[in-house]
Amino acid sequence: MSHDPILHLLGLAKKAGRLEIGEEPVGAACRARQARLMLLAGDAAPNTRRRAAHFGEAGNVLWLETPFSKSELGYVLGRSSCAMLALTDTGFAAAVAEKLAARDPERYGPAAQQLRGRADRVIQRQREQRQHEKNLRSGKKKPWAVPVKQAPPKEEETRRNAVRRSKAGPASRSGPARPKGTKPGPAGRRLTGTFRKP
Repeated sequence: MSHDPILHLLGLAKKAGRLEIGEEPVGAACRARQARLMLLAGDAAPNTRRRAAHFGEAGNVLWLETPFSKSELGYVLGRSSCAMLALTDTGFAAAVAEKLAARDPERYGPAAQQLRGRADRVIQRQREQRQHEKNLRSGKKKPWAVPVKQAPPKEEETRRNAVRRSKAGPASRSGPARPKGTKPGPAGRRLTGTFRKP
């Protein structure tokens, strides 16, 4: 039974740490929006199916009933029995769904198509991210990127005017603003702090 390609994939997903086994871990993965596909044993109890439907709704996760029994799933995963599991990797989820669809296109085909679309989008995003990082390392910039220091002309002009106003200081009623650190002298002259009479 371990030679079955679907069960083999599940075993690989477990080794890669991309598989949650049992109701509690599966429920937690669904609530955390980490699950990509839930699988049920063909002989899972009605209560287990209801919980799977609830988890699927909570985490927006597809769930499928497999043609394998609890003991068959448990055997490949190193347990005596397994009624519910969840794949947390989009690639593994799409691959398992496609292998199920190859056996029963009518039953699993739509799910496989949906998961393949998601997997392709994830792969495309990863490619774009890698290309972006490569461009950063090689010093290339996106054509639409504006350097941070360069402000648009209007904003720059507004900024310069604000700087001028702050340097000038508030204007006094009696005349132009007094430079900082000075005090008015007799007859309107301004004396600095270092001025001494001879």
